[in-house]
Amino acid sequence: MVESDHVRHRWLGFHGAGLRFAGPAGEDVVEADATVLALGGASWAKLGSDGAWVAPLAAEGVDIAPLRPSNCGFDVAWSPTLRERFAGAPLKSVALRFGDVTVRGEAMLAAYGIEGGAVYALSGALRDAIARDGEAILWLDLKPDLKPAEVAARLNRPRGAQSLANHVRKTLGLDGPALTLIRDCAPDAPLHEAVKALPIRLLRPRPIDEAISSAGGVRLSAVGPSLMLKARPGVFVAGEMLDWEAPTGGYLLQGCFATGVRAGRGVLHWLDA
Repeated sequence: MVESDHVRHRWLGFHGAGLRFAGPAGEDVVEADATVLALGGASWAKLGSDGAWVAPLAAEGVDIAPLRPSNCGFDVAWSPTLRERFAGAPLKSVALRFGDVTVRGEAMLAAYGIEGGAVYALSGALRDAIARDGEAILWLDLKPDLKPAEVAARLNRPRGAQSLANHVRKTLGLDGPALTLIRDCAPDAPLHEAVKALPIRLLRPRPIDEAISSAGGVRLSAVGPSLMLKARPGVFVAGEMLDWEAPTGGYLLQGCFATGVRAGRGVLHWLDA
């Protein structure tokens, strides 16, 4: 076996039984007894993970689900006040709900909309709902540790000569970003209700190149148990190229590592067969 490293090479597709590469010296064709493709998704184009592998695999008859942003932020039509004064403001210790799923954590107001860990955890379902319905409503609970009656009781305390903003800050610990967010999203709702269930209308997910990861890819029906392509025996696929989706961070990495192990074991079995 000959081992070598070939940096600054880009896989272009297949050429008969071989693999086409473009490198500093031009194009070359390499033949291999087994190949593992681990080319990533499409969310880091500047690092080479741009989904360019879709076309050559599709040309071989591999069934591929469209690549879509995952673990991403979403566009919201904020008011100029919120966009100009509070872009970058964190929303700490909040709860976000979509459908039957509630996620506790943090979010971040951005000039374009909303992002952050709790948003990313719901991003797959939100993205799919927007594709189906044209928009999605994300429900924000600004004080998840307080029951609705407790929020109402605190707001009903006498405030004397205090402004409403100071009263809300002292009784609930909510400051300018939260109050502006309430005015943007539910200006006519009773304040105690808006604090516990604030509807944020999401217009679209951010572009895939801004996403932490991507969904879609080689459908699991296109590979066997060892992750070998049914349309191309001897070629195995691992990582984000496969059509699966996981939360960001450790889950995503573990999924990529696990599919890499499965593909590697498949290669050993293929070579021994």
